[in-house]
Amino acid sequence: MRASSVSYKRHRFPGELIAHAVWLYFRFPLSFRLVEEMLLERGIVVSYETIRRWSLKFGTAYARSLRRKAARPDDIWHLDEVRIVIRDQPHWLWRAVDQDGYVLDEILQPRRNTKAARRLLTRLLKRQGLRPSRMIIDRLKSYGAARRKLGLSIRHLSHKGLNNRAENSHLPLRKRERIMQKFRSPGGCQRFVSVFSAIRNLFVPPASITTALSRHIHRVRALAQWNNATALSA
Repeated sequence: MRASSVSYKRHRFPGELIAHAVWLYFRFPLSFRLVEEMLLERGIVVSYETIRRWSLKFGTAYARSLRRKAARPDDIWHLDEVRIVIRDQPHWLWRAVDQDGYVLDEILQPRRNTKAARRLLTRLLKRQGLRPSRMIIDRLKSYGAARRKLGLSIRHLSHKGLNNRAENSHLPLRKRERIMQKFRSPGGCQRFVSVFSAIRNLFVPPASITTALSRHIHRVRALAQWNNATALSA
C-alpha cells in the first residue's frame, strides 16, 4: 500500500489523537459526544464538535488511503438495495459485496429503478477492472434490465434467499443510523457510508476466518495498515 499523503500540519492536536478519535467514531457504534467522553476519561479535553470536524476532514482521506481489495475473476458479487429516509424523503442505498462480505461499492440514489441499477453496475465494472464469475441479486427486475443494457453476459441468480450476504451487510449501517438519529442529508449519508464501509472492510475478519488466533492476526495486520493509511507508520 502506498504511504499516506494525510497531513496534520496546523492542527493543535497530534495526528495520533486525531486518527484515534476518527477510528473510534467510525469503527464502533459511538456518537461524537461518547467519543468526547472516552477521550476525557484519558485526560484529553476535546469537544465533540472538533471530533465531528476531524471526521469530516480526515475520514474521507483515510478511506481513500486504505488499500482496496484486489478483484479476482472468481469473485461472486451480491447486489442489494436498502431504503433510507432522509428528511422524510425516501432514498435507496445500492450496495455490492463479495462472497466474503467485503463492500465493493455503494451509492445512495433517489430512485429504485433500471437507471440506478445500471449506475451501480457501471461503477463496479470500472472500479474492479474485472467481471465476477456470477452475480447474486434479489428479485428486483431492474438488475436484469440494467445488465441487458450494458450487454453483460455474466451469469446471475435471482432469488431472495441467496442474497443474505448483501442483506446482512446493511445491518451495521442500520445500527449506526439509529444511533445518529437518521442522516441529515444525502451527501452526508454518502460520505459517512463510504468511510464507514472502508474502515469496516479493513477491521472485520472475513467469514473464512474462524479461529481466535486467525482473527487476532487479522486485526494486528489491520492496525498496521490503518497506521499506514493515517500516516502514523514509523
